[in-house]
Amino acid sequence: MPTDTTRRSYFDPLVLAKIANMSLRARHVVEGLLSGLHDSPYRGYSVEFAEHREYVPGDEIRHIDWKAYGKFDRYFIKEYEEETNLRAYLLVDASASMDYGSEGLSKFDYGCYLAASLAYLMLHQGDDVGLVTFNAQVQRYIPPRGGMQHMHALARHLEATRPQGETHLDQVLRERDT
Repeated sequence: MPTDTTRRSYFDPLVLAKIANMSLRARHVVEGLLSGLHDSPYRGYSVEFAEHREYVPGDEIRHIDWKAYGKFDRYFIKEYEEETNLRAYLLVDASASMDYGSEGLSKFDYGCYLAASLAYLMLHQGDDVGLVTFNAQVQRYIPPRGGMQHMHALARHLEATRPQGETHLDQVLRERDT
């Protein structure tokens, strides 16, 4: 079990700044924090067993747990976790005000670390992630996709982006509505 000091080192921005590759930074943060995948609130018939419930007329008999019937002399249905897919959009402010920082790390750097870490976590869970970098307008829109190849594309874009211009978040959000 990692100590508090070890766990904090995953989030130490000075340590992260020494790692050149954004994908590697994100993986370093996420794997230090990752405690499990998100559970689905939906019940279905999938791979992961969730619970038993009593049989009600109309349920398919192929889902009856016959071992439970033999033990309790009542019918029970096996329910499983239904997998869910999330489509997430990460928005990163790339305006000049994000260039402010100390000790060589700016607000923009922190934002990129956070965006890359969230993208890595969601992609690791099998979810789709998109990225929008903006200032007064959308600089780049990368639609949500899955897979670690997509993570590399997101990281390359974050590494290549430099903060500049003013911020107009309301204008950017309206632009995406139309």
